[in-house]
Amino acid sequence: MGISGSVIVDAPVEDVFAWYSRPGAFHRLAAPWAPVELRTEAASLRDGAAVLDLPGGLRWVAQHDQEAFLPGRRFVDEGVATGLRSAISGVLPWRHIHDFEPVGDNSTRVRDTIETPIPGLLLTELIAYRQRQLTGDLAAHRRAADHGMNASTVAITGASGLNRTDRSWEPDDPDPAALEGVDAVIHLAGATIAGRFTPRHKELIASSRIEPTRLLSQAAASAGVGTFVSASAVGYYGKNRADETLTETSPPPPTADFLSNVVARWEQAALTGESAGTRVVTVRTGIVQSPRGGTLKLLLPLFRAGLGGRLGSGTQWLPWIGIDDLVDIYHRCLWDLSLSGPVNAVAPGVVRNIDYTRALAQVVHRPALLPVPAFGPALLLGREGAEELAM
Repeated sequence: MGISGSVIVDAPVEDVFAWYSRPGAFHRLAAPWAPVELRTEAASLRDGAAVLDLPGGLRWVAQHDQEAFLPGRRFVDEGVATGLRSAISGVLPWRHIHDFEPVGDNSTRVRDTIETPIPGLLLTELIAYRQRQLTGDLAAHRRAADHGMNASTVAITGASGLNRTDRSWEPDDPDPAALEGVDAVIHLAGATIAGRFTPRHKELIASSRIEPTRLLSQAAASAGVGTFVSASAVGYYGKNRADETLTETSPPPPTADFLSNVVARWEQAALTGESAGTRVVTVRTGIVQSPRGGTLKLLLPLFRAGLGGRLGSGTQWLPWIGIDDLVDIYHRCLWDLSLSGPVNAVAPGVVRNIDYTRALAQVVHRPALLPVPAFGPALLLGREGAEELAM
C-alpha cells in the first residue's frame, strides 16, 4: 500500500534539491495539523536521521537510506525502531522516496512516493501541502531574485527556530555595532497582547514596543542598515469602524482606544530611522492563522469537540491572514523598494466572525451551535480587552 504524487516546479533541479538540503526544510514541509513535533532535523539527506515526537510519548525516527541516495536526484527516508517507546515505527512501516527529474532547463518534476500501510486518503492532503510549500517558497525566491535581491543578512528580533545565529541586543540601549554587516532588520519583539487588560499588562504592551522600537530603528540607521521592517497591527484603525473600508491611508479613529493609541505611537517610533535614509515599513498585521499558535491554536480543540460558536452577535469583522502569506509579505518588504510606511497584512477575503466560525466548523466537520456570549471573552481579557480584541 502507499501513495504517490508529483508536481512540476518552475526551478532548475539543482535549486530544488538544494532547497531540501537546507536546515529548516523539514520543518517547512511538516503539515501544521499533523500530530507530530520535530525534535531533531536530519543533518544530511544522504545518511542523516530526523527524530519526531508523536502523541503519547512515542518517538519516530526517519533514517535516510545511504544506498538509495542519488546526489541531486533522489533521497529516501524510512521509519526505524529505536526501543519500546518508538515501537510504532515497527508496527507501521514507512518508506518515503523523493525523486527529482529535470524538465527542460529550468523546471523540475518532484515526485513523493510513500510506501506504508497507512491509507492513502490520509496522506493525500499531506503530500499536497508539501508541494504547495515547496512551489510557494521557490516562487518567492524567484520573485526576489528577479527584483535584484541577492544573498542578504537579516537580523530578526523576537525570533526563534532553526538555522539562526544569535546576537545579543539590549532593548533599552541597542548597540549599533550589533548590526554590523546586517542588510535589513525585521523587528518582531514585543510582549504578547493576550491577557487581561490590567494597568500592568497594558503598560507592558506599550513599554515593550514603543521605546525599544525607536531606539532600535535609530541604531539601525546609525549602522547604515538599508531596510527596517517593524511589526504593527490592524488595531491602528480602532476597535469598531463599522462597515468602513480601511486602507493604509485611512486615519486612526477619531477617539483613540488603548490599542489604536499604542499602535500609532509604535509606528511613529519605527519611523525614527527614516530621516537618516533607512527605508521603514510597518506591517499592520491581522489575526494570524496557524494551528501552531495564536487564536487558531486556541479555537481548534473547542471546534473539534463541537463546542465552537460565534462571538457575541458574530457581525464584527475579522481581518485574518494565513501564516505563510504573512511571511511572504515580510519577505517582499525586504526586496520591494517601492514599499515604505504602513502595509496592511490581511487576506483580501475579509469576513465577519460568524462566517469565519462556519468555515472553521466545516473544515473540522463539526457543528458550531454554541454562541459565546459577550461576558465570555470579558472573563479572560477584561471588559476593555474583550471589546478591543474579540467583540
